[in-house]
Amino acid sequence: MQTITLAGYADVREAYRQHDLEQALYDAGGVVMADSLLVLHGADHRRRRRVENRLFRRGTFRYWERAFLRDVVTDTLAPFAAAGRADLLELGYRTIMNLTAMVAGLDRPTGSVEEVDAAVDALYRFAKKFSEGATIVHTTRDPGKVRAEVAAALEEFDALFLQPSIARREALLTRFAAGEITEEDLPRDVLTALLRNWDELGIDRDVLRRECAFYLQAGSHSTADAFTHAADDFFAWAKREPAAADKARHDPALLQRCVYETLRLHPASPVAQRRALAPISLRGGTEIPEGSFVVLDIAAANRDPKVFDRPEVYDPLREVPADVPRWGHAFGGGMHACIGTELAGGVPAPEGHPVSESERVLGTVTLMLEALLAAGGRPDPDAAPQRDPHSARDHFASYPVVFEG
Repeated sequence: MQTITLAGYADVREAYRQHDLEQALYDAGGVVMADSLLVLHGADHRRRRRVENRLFRRGTFRYWERAFLRDVVTDTLAPFAAAGRADLLELGYRTIMNLTAMVAGLDRPTGSVEEVDAAVDALYRFAKKFSEGATIVHTTRDPGKVRAEVAAALEEFDALFLQPSIARREALLTRFAAGEITEEDLPRDVLTALLRNWDELGIDRDVLRRECAFYLQAGSHSTADAFTHAADDFFAWAKREPAAADKARHDPALLQRCVYETLRLHPASPVAQRRALAPISLRGGTEIPEGSFVVLDIAAANRDPKVFDRPEVYDPLREVPADVPRWGHAFGGGMHACIGTELAGGVPAPEGHPVSESERVLGTVTLMLEALLAAGGRPDPDAAPQRDPHSARDHFASYPVVFEG
């Protein structure tokens, strides 16, 4: 099979918009990704996306951010700050875990603190294992062993979280159909949406399980990873440009730019992969034959010197063309653009037009970075960050920090 690599910003953007390029990055990760929203194509993708898109509206994110996201961030950080140290990977996962579980539709215990902590620990473990399965194409471990571990984790996840959550929602939907409760009484999550549209979507329980597992791992893994990179980039920038970094600590819009610059330089997925279902001609002159394998080099496109001045430099103050988002292609594009873009990255204020506090959506990564800096977080001088030895992707395995108080 012929492989064509696209590395220019404009070529990647155009390729994302081609309906005859089918998702191919997660073929190897089918144990957790098969038939999930991210790999569907054509009419099946449109139906699933239409159902799930209803949950991801800007007003919803704005409400979440005002109502409880800041509290989740600060409450999760508090015991680590009190202890004087943390690992950013664990802190990131724990902060985002309850939110991603809520979006997926996974109920957590409401009993003792110990029960809640045990549930978060289990979700944290599942999310990490599902993420390993989804990105198996980049693993340095035995792929067969990884698949077996993921399959076992899915069975445990199903018994502990998914089946009880399904039972509760089916009971609520029965009461809704009988007119005993209203729309407002139904959970607003992926699981409920899939159960309500079961016949239209034509899915089965295995697909349902993988879809909920996909949402759990995709939201938590990419957000925790972005948070760790954002902190690392900010710490380095603060050494080079202390005055600019100090200003960003007290300016949420500028801190959001810091996060966008990190996303540009460290996209969660360094490449996207597609399969050509028909011959395609790109405006830049590239011809893509039917059946060919297309690699969209996001990492390279996000450092295209034709678009980004000094592309290798972390510069939150940089100017970018009006039609180019500050994060480049970090959230993908076209039919497979990340459905949670605004949840993770928020909504940028128009250049030169500040938005009011009530209209602002900073996104979870900016909220997490803001809280970390406010608590006095800095790299642990006695324990250096470690890269993930089991992945070819740009991931940290650990990032120790201490808190100055």
